[in-house]
Amino acid sequence: MSFVSAVSAPVEQDGSAQWFAFSSERLLVRLKHPGAEVPWLEKGLTDLGMSPVRTQFLGFLDRKPCFSAELPQDATPPEGWTFQGLRSLFSVLDEAMFDVAGRAKQIVLWDRTHQFCGQCGNPTHSMDEERAKLCPQCGLASYPRLVPAVIVAVTRGDELLLARAQRFPKGFYSVLAGYVEPGETLEECVKREIREEVGIEVCNIRYFGSQSWPFPHSFMVAFTAAHSAGELRPDPTEIADAGWYSRTNLPSIPEKISIARRLIDWFTESGGSTLSDRDIPG
Repeated sequence: MSFVSAVSAPVEQDGSAQWFAFSSERLLVRLKHPGAEVPWLEKGLTDLGMSPVRTQFLGFLDRKPCFSAELPQDATPPEGWTFQGLRSLFSVLDEAMFDVAGRAKQIVLWDRTHQFCGQCGNPTHSMDEERAKLCPQCGLASYPRLVPAVIVAVTRGDELLLARAQRFPKGFYSVLAGYVEPGETLEECVKREIREEVGIEVCNIRYFGSQSWPFPHSFMVAFTAAHSAGELRPDPTEIADAGWYSRTNLPSIPEKISIARRLIDWFTESGGSTLSDRDIPG
């Protein structure tokens, strides 16, 4: 399935569309066995007896129009439907459908929180030609918020660095990640985050891939790196435990839909070999 982003809905359409509707940041779905279904509706959410607060056109998923919608926080789902948090739908929704749902969640949140100008307080309106809110009073344009973060698979020979953050469930480990600071390059962020969180130095930093992460609006940029100096000294304010793991001795790790898992799978399949341009996943 392929998605094409667009700002304005087509003038001519039969009315049928996929609807990604959220109430309190939970998505309206119908659970099936297996999987889940996002509403495909002829006349919009009124087909389900629901009245959205706001709607936004997202684009086309396999040439089918898609809308996002904000429902009241106390909305009651129609019979046979339920509201589910996106995290609980990781392995339930198709990956392409989950990606569009993540996009929809971020746009709904941005639209709701940018009804007024952050500079002068006047009401804003949506621009026709791009995804932005414009203040007619002072001219400030506001775009959907994205927060860049790095996530890194650090190797030491045939071992991978995994850590358990203080917020993680007991026994659950992942690769390290952190937010990019103003004025910082992605590579500088990789070195700083690893140094701050576990006290070691890294080298041979290579780009791996990226992923939108709608919790609430992160953009994850993934790298591989090699240990160059230092012993592990986890920062207790953020890291509960950290260690070096072999391919055959991994703890509980993230779901496959996350780029953290893609990094770990790269390690288990390659043994942590140096990443070349031809190895970078497409």
